[in-house]
Amino acid sequence: MEKSVSFESFGFWKRLNSMLKVDFKRMLRSRVFYILLASALVMPVLMTVMMAMMDGSESVNQQTGEVTVMEGPENAWQNIGTLPGGEDMGGMDVFGMCNVNMTFMGVCVFVCLFIAEDFRSGYAKNLFTVRAKKGDYVISKTLMGFLCGASMLILYFIGSALGGAIAGLSFDLHGLNAMNLLMCLLSKIFLMPVFVSIFTLISIAAKKRAWLSICGSLGGGMLLFMTVSMITPLSSTVANAGLCLAGGLLFASGLGALSTLILNKTSLV
Repeated sequence: MEKSVSFESFGFWKRLNSMLKVDFKRMLRSRVFYILLASALVMPVLMTVMMAMMDGSESVNQQTGEVTVMEGPENAWQNIGTLPGGEDMGGMDVFGMCNVNMTFMGVCVFVCLFIAEDFRSGYAKNLFTVRAKKGDYVISKTLMGFLCGASMLILYFIGSALGGAIAGLSFDLHGLNAMNLLMCLLSKIFLMPVFVSIFTLISIAAKKRAWLSICGSLGGGMLLFMTVSMITPLSSTVANAGLCLAGGLLFASGLGALSTLILNKTSLV
């Protein structure tokens, strides 16, 4: 009797699940991932405590003799956004530039290095040769970037609270409530795919040239960076979260399709 030979078929979900498991394990073994998480937790603590310690210190301009008095933060949530009536609080110039929104740019380092390593080591070429689809690859990398970014945002919120507690700052929300704070966090998390999909697209185009993908991603991300604080303020509501979720899905889908097209039309080296 002749034995029939059957080949196991790999459907979309099975392929994607397999790739997600591999990428998730690689992410958990990545030192860059843990460095970024540690930075997201420690940075707001150090910044808040140091600014509080400098409160009231004076600096003199040697040419004009003008005296400038440093104003430290007054509220723990200044690291997250501007509270109602909080424009006159100390330290706002610093926190206006260096706050939780910096995590949107920080995650580009993880995405760019993660993808560049695939092309540098030849893993990507071998992966597509075996059985993986390029669309699955893009989805997996976008999801890994999203998980990294969401984790950084959560840790930054925790770090801001820790820094405020250590510095003895007020936790008063100035008329807002815990729901606004939660919606602010969710809005930022839902907005993360917008930036991650941009970084993924540029990284796939740059392939193994990590320096080029990082420079391009920072430049591309800056085009939308200034809108983050307006879309995800501390006074965020369900409407803000819903808008960010819709935008994140649209960008991830559209730019994901473009990333797949680039992989199909270009060489893998």
